[in-house]
Amino acid sequence: MTYYVVDAFTDRPFAGNPAGVCLVDTWPSEEKMQQIAGENNLPETAFICKTEAGWHIRWFTPAFEMDLCGHATLASGFVILTQLEPDADSVTFSSASGPLRVVRQEERFTLDFPSRPPLPVETPAGLPECLGVPVLGCFQSRDLIVLVENAQQVATLQPDFAAMAKIIPAEGVVPTAPGDDCDFVSRFFDPHDAIIEDPVTGSAHCTLIPFWSERLGKQELVARQLSKRGGTLYCRLDEPRVFISGAAVLYSIGEIKV
Repeated sequence: MTYYVVDAFTDRPFAGNPAGVCLVDTWPSEEKMQQIAGENNLPETAFICKTEAGWHIRWFTPAFEMDLCGHATLASGFVILTQLEPDADSVTFSSASGPLRVVRQEERFTLDFPSRPPLPVETPAGLPECLGVPVLGCFQSRDLIVLVENAQQVATLQPDFAAMAKIIPAEGVVPTAPGDDCDFVSRFFDPHDAIIEDPVTGSAHCTLIPFWSERLGKQELVARQLSKRGGTLYCRLDEPRVFISGAAVLYSIGEIKV
């Protein structure tokens, strides 16, 4: 299978979130896809397959299959719209989370994803100690949104992941705060995954966008994920959907032989 590596949510290489994109003619077994994702050892590997009904997509971390992934969908749309079908301006994937559309708009690619507003939940006991900062509130859809005071706290977090893994189930932990040079910032941690910090997490913004849209009273927002690689996401809420835009850079094209 042809294998692409794309840096998503960035306009320069070695930033944003790297995703593998495997182009397959027929679906490999789940075991084989999981093995390939583990061998690739990137935050996500997407498998894309075109049938008579259109394009289909699945996503695997090095450890398990995901129900939704933003940056690997953006990377897959980038591959199709720049390498495989360059005359097209959009592609729609069938997925475990329903139809997902990627639209090319000059240098940006826009994801049309489901909105997943969070509900308030109790702050898990011990979480502020794991993070090392006060927690102003917790909110949950798929991931646990953790509101803290400011962007500096988010940027400098050094969590105790061993302790976090004992008190947090399988979902991601997403510290977030108002931004200094943007509307909001975040980071994404999963102490149960092989890659504990995801550099830029599109799917988490399905929850962050409605959360911050309500708090800030605006439908269009600019977000930054403050990982070491960093990334910028241009966001819009139009319930029941969110639109997440960003650039992407092709890093490599290769071939997987197994």
